[in-house]
Amino acid sequence: MTSLERGFAVLEAVGNERRDVGVTEIAAKTGLDKSAAQRFAFTLHALGYLEKNPTTRRFRLSRRVLGLAHAYLRTDPLVELATPYLADLRQSCQKRVDLSLLDGFDIVYVVRLQSQREAFGATVIGRRIPAFCSSGGRAMLSLLPKEEARALVDRSPRKPLTPHTITDVEAVMAQIARAGRDGFAVCIQEALMGEIVVAAPVVDMQGRPRGAVHIAMALADHDENEVRAKFAPMAVAAARLISGGGY
Repeated sequence: MTSLERGFAVLEAVGNERRDVGVTEIAAKTGLDKSAAQRFAFTLHALGYLEKNPTTRRFRLSRRVLGLAHAYLRTDPLVELATPYLADLRQSCQKRVDLSLLDGFDIVYVVRLQSQREAFGATVIGRRIPAFCSSGGRAMLSLLPKEEARALVDRSPRKPLTPHTITDVEAVMAQIARAGRDGFAVCIQEALMGEIVVAAPVVDMQGRPRGAVHIAMALADHDENEVRAKFAPMAVAAARLISGGGY
């Protein structure tokens, strides 16, 4: 089990970088000694989960990893249920529409339907953002017991993503409480500069938050009042349709 855990740690260390990673860096990121890091990297390369640059001898994730993502998305019932509703929402609002899931301290995007040319990183599935500073995260946390939500925020590594990221626990909890009252959350430039996002929670049959529907747009084109008045009801309606689909 320890070897399996270390193998996944190596995969995550390589996958978290936007460039090729050497054995020395893998060792530093995982806490392994250089010899162990080399053995795990070579094994994962032999299994096809890492690619190695023949010139630099540095590693990156291989295309085989995409098979795991495909298998997850193909078999997750919420993704299958939500996708047609998200497509309809995207057609109605003409903005980027996302579906995120809560995973530990983060949200992870599993569906992203873009509406125009956008920053590449904002359109890729699998992107993770801390729940405490995302509209989807706050929308989902607003449906948890207050003590549970506070514990998650308190334990989260609250590193700001932009100069506008709210990191104070009390201020974040105030935003979560407002999301609970409104039925949706709005974040302005907290995860990405120039972007305003509204999100509404999707719940399972027990009423627990499972995901969130996001509508994202340029702050230069829409202010907060318009987002709350026009786009928030659209996100809430789509989230309720998905929640009512029997997931």
